[in-house]
Amino acid sequence: MAKTAIILKSILIAFVTLISLVSLSRCDSLLTKANSSGLTIDLIHRDSPQSPYYDPSLSPRQRLINAMRRSFKCIQRFNQSHFRQWPESDVIESRGQYLLKYTIGAPPVKTIGTMDTGSDLIWTQCQPCKTCFKQNFTFYRPYLSFTYRKVSCNDPFCKQTPRTFCNTRTQSNTCLYAVGYGDGSYSEGSLGTDTLVLKATGGTTTAVPNILFGCGYKNGWTHRGDGSGIVGLGRGKDSLIRQLGFLAQGKFSYCLTSQTTVYTKLSTLNFGDNAVVSGKGTVFTPLVRKEPDTFYFVSLYGIKVGNQRLVMYEPSWSFPNNTGNMIVDSGTTLTYLPRDFYAELKKALVSSVNLKTIKDPQGILDLCFYTRQNNIKIPAITFHFHGSPADVTFKQENMFFRISRDAYCLTVVPAKESFGVLGSLAQVNFLVGFDLEKEQVSFKPTDCGKFFGRI
Repeated sequence: MAKTAIILKSILIAFVTLISLVSLSRCDSLLTKANSSGLTIDLIHRDSPQSPYYDPSLSPRQRLINAMRRSFKCIQRFNQSHFRQWPESDVIESRGQYLLKYTIGAPPVKTIGTMDTGSDLIWTQCQPCKTCFKQNFTFYRPYLSFTYRKVSCNDPFCKQTPRTFCNTRTQSNTCLYAVGYGDGSYSEGSLGTDTLVLKATGGTTTAVPNILFGCGYKNGWTHRGDGSGIVGLGRGKDSLIRQLGFLAQGKFSYCLTSQTTVYTKLSTLNFGDNAVVSGKGTVFTPLVRKEPDTFYFVSLYGIKVGNQRLVMYEPSWSFPNNTGNMIVDSGTTLTYLPRDFYAELKKALVSSVNLKTIKDPQGILDLCFYTRQNNIKIPAITFHFHGSPADVTFKQENMFFRISRDAYCLTVVPAKESFGVLGSLAQVNFLVGFDLEKEQVSFKPTDCGKFFGRI
């Protein structure tokens, strides 16, 4: 009986190994095929009907107001003291605005993750859960996946970030991770690798073997959510963009549709050749290396309102406080400016807009004008980023929002820190590219509702 059990176990192991090898071989061929032209996938706005967060009882205005409220919670993750305590950003429902679908494992398990340019680690909830939040689709079970592999304590992956560690009280030799966020949300579990499959715009699929990710057995969301975790696109070693290797070539870009079209038109996320941003209207600004290295820091040196040139610094390292003073982030709704820049912007708008200022009835935004008109004359706002030149001119849809019948408000607010954040509203209808090889961010005005891949 014992010999029979051993033989059956050996056959099972051999079968699983064979399936794994076939799966990995297939993944490699798919990955090689995808590399020839890059990859474009759809992004789902969290408030669109395709999202698990969609609430049909809310109006489009109320959804955006809720996103603005979440933005104030989200900005806490950039606090300098928060950096020292938790090396990763706050990437919970309150900050993430765009979701992407993928499958993980073999057989594949459908998953929805929050895209986040402000964090690195990919993680998803796993069974058996000790503590898990609600999700309305199947949980990933690593023990059922033929291609899953635990990461050991001796693996280089386990030593590359401060989020990972080993439990010396057990003999499992399994690498563990723990991430915590400023609002009390968290994820804890084990580190592993498995096959991740992305579905491209148009229907083709791309399988990527041996993706490093966190399998969360203890997870908590402060807010309601039906997603399963995070897909980090930060600059760190364990982010998706770093792990895609030659498929992404260190490049990704996205094109975010406006709030008025998120219900009918999807935003897009591009990798590799498809992520190249070029052509008329494209500007480039260099990335600045600062701690933590997760975030995409750039340098803002001036602002222009109409013909008024406001605060302006020479792009020189002699101004260290103004080098790398902005973070480009897709998960923050509002734009936050360093205090000196914001004060100048507010002053210029008040003097140039022939409307009475009022308080925001929602108590969210700092500068509002009293008007019930839709066609409002407001001068263009241009940000001068470090570059040659790197001037980005925003439309009213990027900078203003009608928060009530009487209040038309600026969606830029002062930052408590010495740096700011370029949020998702400001990035709407821009093709925004990140090139980790050239160390630069690019902006190109684009009708994102018509964007499908490379331009």
